[in-house]
Amino acid sequence: MLNSLKKRRAIRQFEAREVEREKIEQLLEAATYAPNDRMREPWHFYVMQGASLKGYGQVAQDFLEKRFPTKPHLVESSMEAITKTPLIIAVTSAIVEGDEGATKDNVFAVSSAIMSMWLMAEELGLGMVWRTRGVGLVHDIALHTYIGANEQEQLVGTLCIGYPAESISTEKKRTPFAEKTTWL
Repeated sequence: MLNSLKKRRAIRQFEAREVEREKIEQLLEAATYAPNDRMREPWHFYVMQGASLKGYGQVAQDFLEKRFPTKPHLVESSMEAITKTPLIIAVTSAIVEGDEGATKDNVFAVSSAIMSMWLMAEELGLGMVWRTRGVGLVHDIALHTYIGANEQEQLVGTLCIGYPAESISTEKKRTPFAEKTTWL
């Protein structure tokens, strides 16, 4: 398992081929086995391919043009993250009305579900990157509205998934745990 974690990478360049539905379902199933407080299973997945992915692209384009009206080159380069991605899954977490602690616990569970998907993607020969800012649109209402998420859901991540088109380096610099650990 440690080797799987060491090999995991954020993949941002994908081949121009669709991800098979069977593999998408395996990713989603892997997510459902993530630990979650009181078995609330607080996740919801919005799968975008084809026409729905193009619609998401338009939402992202509009967002970026408003955010960077004087930087068309930045808009264009940011849009490549969507236009060259065959599969995007937006993941939400359930908000527990009146219980901030439970709502936070749900976000933690959804984060675990996303990590489970990431490890499964590796096993299936897929690449993935978890986006939140910029074209991830996690912090903007536009994607929330586009996918039809209700008011009791908050976006946690936008997952760009596909077959890797880039070579994957096996070296990843990490700070040794000893430098980030206090033994009490």
